[in-house]
Amino acid sequence: DLLTIAKKVAPLGWHVVLYFESADLPELEGFFASLPVPLVVDHMGRPDVTRPVDGPQFTRFLRFVEDNDVWVKVSCPERLTVTGPPALHGALRGERHAYTDVVPFARRVVAEFPDRVLWGTDWPHPNLTDHMPDDGLLVDHIPHVAVTAEQRHKLLVANPMGLYWPGEDF
Repeated sequence: DLLTIAKKVAPLGWHVVLYFESADLPELEGFFASLPVPLVVDHMGRPDVTRPVDGPQFTRFLRFVEDNDVWVKVSCPERLTVTGPPALHGALRGERHAYTDVVPFARRVVAEFPDRVLWGTDWPHPNLTDHMPDDGLLVDHIPHVAVTAEQRHKLLVANPMGLYWPGEDF
């Protein structure tokens, strides 16, 4: 069904958003690569943040992005984290950085593909059962993963404008 839809939307210049678990990429990447549209991968392909950022699983994802017309949403650290949001006592002391276990993965994607990354949230955060994320913390997460002004501009402005309005000068 996805191939049929992709063929129908390709002439319109549209893209397809993909959501998958990182462990499933080996069996899916050939099919994904055959789709005749740009791809946007949600949540950095859902890496297992307990594994090394330079390990084979995440490296495979990065090579998939490199070898195909793929954009990556550096989004939803609240869905990827194992360490979770800061504890209430930390937030009360002004500690606003959260999801530190996700940072190396997002930072690597932003560094390797500065022209094909997008930022977003999953607001209103459907289907979360363990905690409701603080959207302010999600915004505060941005400079930890896009560490330069140029990276942040691409992530937040230039890349989304280029994806949705290609050929325009932003």
